[in-house]
Amino acid sequence: MEATVRLSRPVLQLTLALVKPDAVAHPLILQAIHQKILENDFIIVTNRDLTWSREASQTFYSQHSGRFFYQRLVEFMSSGPLRAYILAHEDAIRHWRKIMGPTQVCRARYTAPHTIRGSYGLTDTRNSTHGSDCPESASRELATFFPEFSEGAWAASGHSRGDFLYHTERQVHLVRSREAE
Repeated sequence: MEATVRLSRPVLQLTLALVKPDAVAHPLILQAIHQKILENDFIIVTNRDLTWSREASQTFYSQHSGRFFYQRLVEFMSSGPLRAYILAHEDAIRHWRKIMGPTQVCRARYTAPHTIRGSYGLTDTRNSTHGSDCPESASRELATFFPEFSEGAWAASGHSRGDFLYHTERQVHLVRSREAE
C-alpha cells in the first residue's frame, strides 16, 4: 500500500521592501534588485511604484524626528519614485535585511560588498533600500504602502503556505491553483 504525504510548508512571514529613489532612477539597478529578490527565493506578493509626498515621508520616519539626518531623509524619500514590495519568505524580515546589508554604505562596501547596499548604495541616506526591522514594523509599514492588503486575509486564505508561480509580465508570484496539479 502506498500513501502520498504532502509535507506542510513553513508559514511565510511578510515584510516591506522599499527601493529608494536613488535606485529607482536607474532602471538597470532597479532590475538588478528585483532579480536579487527572486534569486533569494522571496515570494513577491505584490509591488507598486509610487511617489511620496513630503508629509507622507515625515509621518513614515517620525521616529527619527529630531535626529541629525531626519530632514535629509524626508527630503530624499519624497524626491522621486519609489518601488514598494510585499515580500514573503520563511524568515522574510531577517533575510531581506541580510540581503540589503548594513545601513551605512561605507561599512556595507567593506564588510558586505555583495549586498544591495554594498553594490548600489551611494550614501547612508541614498542607500538604495529600506526594510522592516521587526514584525510589528512590517505590519505598520505594509498598511502604509498597501492599505488595501490584509495580512490576516492573506494568511487565512492559505497563501502563507501555498505554492507559487512567478508571473513574468506582472513581476509578482501567483498562487498555483490546486486544480492545476
